[in-house]
Amino acid sequence: MSEAIPVILFAYARPIHLARVLACLRENMVPLIYVFADGAKDATDRIAVNESRALLHAVDWAELRLVTRSANMGLGANVLDGVSKISEQHEAFIVWEDDLVCAPSTYFWLCEALRYYSMDERVMSITGWTHPRVTPAGVTTEPYFDGRAECWVWGTWARSWRGMEGETALVKMALAAAGGLKPDAYGSDLPAMAYDEKRKNIWAVRWLYHHMQHGGLCLRPPWSMVDHIGEDAIATNCSDSGWMKQLSLCDAPQVPSVWPKVEENPQCARLWRKVASSPGVMQRIKAYWRQLLVRWLNYYNRLNGI
Repeated sequence: MSEAIPVILFAYARPIHLARVLACLRENMVPLIYVFADGAKDATDRIAVNESRALLHAVDWAELRLVTRSANMGLGANVLDGVSKISEQHEAFIVWEDDLVCAPSTYFWLCEALRYYSMDERVMSITGWTHPRVTPAGVTTEPYFDGRAECWVWGTWARSWRGMEGETALVKMALAAAGGLKPDAYGSDLPAMAYDEKRKNIWAVRWLYHHMQHGGLCLRPPWSMVDHIGEDAIATNCSDSGWMKQLSLCDAPQVPSVWPKVEENPQCARLWRKVASSPGVMQRIKAYWRQLLVRWLNYYNRLNGI
């Protein structure tokens, strides 16, 4: 994999945040950026949308290819469409949103990981984000593998992305369950998000269940290279619950002289179940499947004249 690995950036109406993101991408010497800039929801957001696009047009330190949406797609639809388009053009890529900043050398570290694991299909993604609450005991300076993927600054390959547009999160959850993995194996927040995927126009839960469906792993760094700065009134589907409170960002870890063996750290699932919960979610999921069963039985009865 010799070509430059692009960053796919999703932007909307937060020019102050976007300016910080572009500054860290410049510091990381990212050479190629694809931007999908969503359209304004209403007249209130249009000024901020235009200010964000002006910042993007002013980038002269990297090759920037800008797609401006004429209407508002929402984050979920914008990400699914944008990543799918770039996956048809590039073998590997890194996905970024306009409220995520990174430490120096993050891009280099992510690229090296993508190149090293490019031929191992057990590795479905890599990320620059982790958190002390889910970092396994014993992790010091080396990255580790997790069965739960990430949506905050992550990289992947076209091979891993295939199938993301064709199946909803609920379908992927069911397929993972059919393979023996419980829907809440990596936290009861996941079934809740899968249930709300369409209503909230979100995408990340589908990516997480996509990993679980295929038994894929995500490589996480020993400490986070990424911080979330989007705790404001226009943040999309984001709540704190203690996750945003991070230590100050340090430089990216050293690129390992020997990358870790591809196997999940056995502590990961338990840690996620401990910290990622959603009260009452299993009741909602059971109700959903009961509704599907009733609909199927009604259809069967009509079909057979019962």
